Amino acid sequence: MKNIIRIENLIFEYSHLEEEPAIRAVDNVSLNIETGSFTAIIGKNGSGKSTLAKNLNGLLLPSGGTVYVKQWDTRDDAHIWDVRQTAGMVFQNPDNQLVSSIVEDDVAFGPENLGIEPKEIRERVDKALADVNMGKYKKKAPHLLSGGQKQRIAIAGVVAMKPECIIFDEPTAMLDPKGREEIMSIIDELHREGITVVLITHFMEEAVRADRIIIMDDAKVLLDGTPEEVFAQEETLREANLEIPMAASLAHKLRKRGIKVPEDVITVERLVEFVCQYK
Repeated sequence: MKNIIRIENLIFEYSHLEEEPAIRAVDNVSLNIETGSFTAIIGKNGSGKSTLAKNLNGLLLPSGGTVYVKQWDTRDDAHIWDVRQTAGMVFQNPDNQLVSSIVEDDVAFGPENLGIEPKEIRERVDKALADVNMGKYKKKAPHLLSGGQKQRIAIAGVVAMKPECIIFDEPTAMLDPKGREEIMSIIDELHREGITVVLITHFMEEAVRADRIIIMDDAKVLLDGTPEEVFAQEETLREANLEIPMAASLAHKLRKRGIKVPEDVITVERLVEFVCQYK
């Protein structure tokens, strides 16, 4: 399978005052993101995960190393719009991404800036709003919507640009459990439709939905593998001050007691299925 994003020896440093040393937020990270994959990136605050995310579509540019989106180097000004049209981004706070006073105008903003014909913009807007179940709100003012609804509009604005990849930077962090599940269901559906998903999150229950999990710690990659492989490393995760999904932690304890629990028992649904076979 082809890689839509290639990260080669990426270094990113934040420089503040000249007399102070730069802060290295990403330290020599090399990764590939496969086309059509669903990758979750986890880490405690300050681990570098959000900085890494912003390097994936050129919002931040490397201090060292290189990031490629398809064939384009993110530092190549001539192709920055190719990069950002290919890899869209949804942020934690939707208010930072909404730009218009009417929902449908907000969703149309991206395609309009790409010079898309009005007829196609209308089609894109209608489809994007349908994809996030917000079609009936298209004439509403975004500031009258709930936090979860605003986030769905922000997602629709990115979807309307027809990206091949969407990077979600903690999109559910400001939402209640119901709103989080609604957003995650939309992300799951977008992935099923063929969009490559990169999800930055600190909710382990969200991460288990991915095909691959990358754990960031102290600006480096600590673990990289399938959810089953990563959550089997319970001691390593706890040393990094990260929680373990409840189902995975319980399965780990049962194994210590000699019960043969399959490695894929990392979700509540799979745990219930396993337990019910002993009825």
